[in-house]
Amino acid sequence: MHWVALALGAALSWGLYGPSLHQGQVKLGSPFRALLCVGIAYFIVGVIVPVVALMAQGELHKGWSTEGAMGATGAGLLGALGAVFIIYAFRAGGLPTYVMPLVFGGAPVVNVLFTMYLHPPKASPNPLLWVGFLLVAIGASLVLYFKPQS
Repeated sequence: MHWVALALGAALSWGLYGPSLHQGQVKLGSPFRALLCVGIAYFIVGVIVPVVALMAQGELHKGWSTEGAMGATGAGLLGALGAVFIIYAFRAGGLPTYVMPLVFGGAPVVNVLFTMYLHPPKASPNPLLWVGFLLVAIGASLVLYFKPQS
């Protein structure tokens, strides 16, 4: 169950991401300055860390495939594009208490639907899946409606 702790670490990181990004964007006075800072952080974590780790394991120059590299790069582009959309949502007046519940409520739904498209289920999905989608919408709505006032 080590993966659960890692998934919770991602949830914690991404849960703090929106409010921190919004605060940085406001203090920098520009969404493009904030995006540049995000890009620098992505470079440090997404380039330097794996290069060092792969070098330490002796795997930097082996095991690469064009298909894998294209897929992983596309995934990275989607992640970075998500950051751009969040930055522009903040620029357009959205606050983290509104933007992030929509992002994190919608993302699991998109994830499941796209995964079902890529790997069609062998049997019809359990009807509770559709109930879960509805509950996500209701939950995000409740979070947005009853959020604490600043």
